[in-house]
Amino acid sequence: MKRTICLFFALSLLFLAGCHSEEPAPSVLPTPPAPTSAPPESKAPLPTPSPAPAFHHPLTGLPCQEDLSNNKPVAVMLNNLKTALPQQGNGQADIIYELLAEGGITRMLAVYQDPSQLGLIGSVRSARQYYWEIAQGHDAVFIHAGGSPEFYNTKNNRGLFTVDGVNGYYSSRDAGMFWRDRDRIAGHHYDFEHSLLTSGQAISDMLAQRELEEHSEGYSYEMTFIDGYAPAGGKNADVVTVPFSSYKTGVFRYDVLSGLYNVEEYGEPYIDGNDSSQVAVTNLLVLQTTYVVQDNAGRVKVDLSSGDGWFACCGQIIPIKWEKGGSNDQFRYFTEDGASLALGRGKSYVCVIPTSRTISVE
Repeated sequence: MKRTICLFFALSLLFLAGCHSEEPAPSVLPTPPAPTSAPPESKAPLPTPSPAPAFHHPLTGLPCQEDLSNNKPVAVMLNNLKTALPQQGNGQADIIYELLAEGGITRMLAVYQDPSQLGLIGSVRSARQYYWEIAQGHDAVFIHAGGSPEFYNTKNNRGLFTVDGVNGYYSSRDAGMFWRDRDRIAGHHYDFEHSLLTSGQAISDMLAQRELEEHSEGYSYEMTFIDGYAPAGGKNADVVTVPFSSYKTGVFRYDVLSGLYNVEEYGEPYIDGNDSSQVAVTNLLVLQTTYVVQDNAGRVKVDLSSGDGWFACCGQIIPIKWEKGGSNDQFRYFTEDGASLALGRGKSYVCVIPTSRTISVE
């Protein structure tokens, strides 16, 4: 018992000595041990969705910052003889229509929704009845330089307003609508008939003077556009060759990176002489119909009532049906089962070829 009390007393002295150490107690808590696993990473903030476009372009379906839906477009006749190339302003057209004019040659009808953004346009050439009918389908102001007897008969009998660079007020120098430049492209010298030009500014001024900026009452362009649209059930169409005649064949090569068809003719890129860029489009439509030669000059009459055709977009092609009907009606396109055809957002190229010609697809 005595030994036990002594041992307890000794241990008490050791405890008191430890409590009175000269080193002060730490004033902060010790660092906790490192965790055995990394803390969860913080999540990156979700991207802010892009605001919906304010408006969509009536002829292309592309986003735009201005409401153009009530603006009256213009349709300009463009020369397409080899010796008249390159054209100017063709690369900015929202829609290009190409048809035979006479003797196997073609001309283009370039449709522009907003001419105020354009530079030089040309060379401007003569009209045919069916080009005017296509322009009417867009409720467009028709711009040309002369025309066939059939066209002038229609114009005079109906009292139509068109902007003519050969006959009438707008052919005069004072009108400021057209002018000739036989050296309009550097390195080229053109025959007189391939030299007629106009411009976006001249067209815009004319529309304002004539108070023609707005569509006729009740008109709307009846077309649906879809983002990144590849026609369902189509087959691959990397190269589409479209023969108009023994003189003219168009070639459309699909570029995967841009999603566009680059256009060629006469074995070379089809370019805009204003900036040497190659014309490229989202939508290719090929319409077959009947052409009938109607005079000794080889001019033709074209049936624009209805027919069969093809539609290519995003590297795919399908057969379609089309109809137009009356001279003031617009083109309407349908799939084989009769559903209305939608187009991809972007520019369009419409080839109207004889039923005797067949396209090839690679």
